Amino acid sequence: MSFKNKAAVLTTLGLTALTALTTAHAADKFDFSPEQAGRLHTGKDAEAVNAIPPSFKFVKEGVLTIAVAPFAPPISTYATDAKTVVGFDADFAHLVAEALGRKLDLQPIAWADWPLGLSSGKYDAVISNVGVTEQRKEKFDFSTYRLGLHGFYVRTDSAITSIKAPKDVAGLKLTTGAGTNQERILLEWNKQNIAAGLKPVEIQYYDDDVTRWLAVTTKRVDANFNPNAPQAYEAAKNGQLRLVGTVNAGWPLKSDVAIATRKGSGLAAALTTATNGLIRNGTYAKALARWSLAEEALPKSETNPPGLPKF
Repeated sequence: MSFKNKAAVLTTLGLTALTALTTAHAADKFDFSPEQAGRLHTGKDAEAVNAIPPSFKFVKEGVLTIAVAPFAPPISTYATDAKTVVGFDADFAHLVAEALGRKLDLQPIAWADWPLGLSSGKYDAVISNVGVTEQRKEKFDFSTYRLGLHGFYVRTDSAITSIKAPKDVAGLKLTTGAGTNQERILLEWNKQNIAAGLKPVEIQYYDDDVTRWLAVTTKRVDANFNPNAPQAYEAAKNGQLRLVGTVNAGWPLKSDVAIATRKGSGLAAALTTATNGLIRNGTYAKALARWSLAEEALPKSETNPPGLPKF
C-alpha cells in the first residue's frame, strides 16, 4: 500500500480507533491492565496533610476526588476493560491522594468540561494535562507537575543528533500540526533563519499523529515536531523513532502542566507540597519513567507560576 493510500486508510479509522489500535500494539511494552500491578505507591506526607486548610471541604469525606480526561496514552487512556483510566496522570493522581492520606476517586470526563465541573465543586482537583495560563489563573489555582514540551523525533538511523535552536532546523523537511502552537514556533524559527541567511524549513502537514510518524519512518520528512508525550510513547513502543531535542511549549516563554484547583480554595499549597515530596523521594521520576516521560520531569513543583500570557 502506498504512503498516500495508507495515510488515507488510517485517517478514516478515526481518532478513537487509532488510539485503540496503538494501545493494543503497545501492550507488550506498557501495562494497560485495569489491575496496574506495577503502579508505584507512596506513604502519607505529614507536611502536605498539614498544608490542607481547615476551611477546605472535600467533595467526599476521606476521599480526594480528581477529574481526568482519558484522551491518549501515555498521559491518560482507558485500560483493557474500557472503563479504568490508566497512564501517567492516573498514576500521579493515585500518588497525590496517598500523600494526602486519602482514597482516590478518579472521575473520567471530557476535557472541555473540566473548568465548569471544577468551579461547581463536582471534584476537588483536575489532573489532566492542563497548562498554566494567565487567563486560567484568574479562575483557578495551579500546582505544576510536568513540563509542557514539544519534541523533535527522527528515524533511529537518522544522521540528525540534536535540534535545540532555530539554526538546527535550517534546510530540513519537518512535519507539525497546522494551526498549532508548535507550528507557531517553527514559523518563527524559520523567519529567524531566513533573516540570518540560512536555508528555509519545508513544512509538510498531515492529518494525524500516525501519518506524521509514518512520514518520518518512510523518509518523507526529516523530523516530526509535535507534543512530546505521544511521540515518546510511540518511540518506546516501536523502536523506530528517536528524540533529538525538546522545546518548551510556551517558547520563548515557559508553559508547565499543572493540577488545577478552585481559586482561593487553599488546596493548591497542599498539592504542591505533596508533589515536591514525591520529587524528593524519587517516586515522581519513577512514575514518569514508567510511561516513557522522563524528559518531562520538573525539578520542583510551584504554586501559580507565571503562565502563558493572554493573546
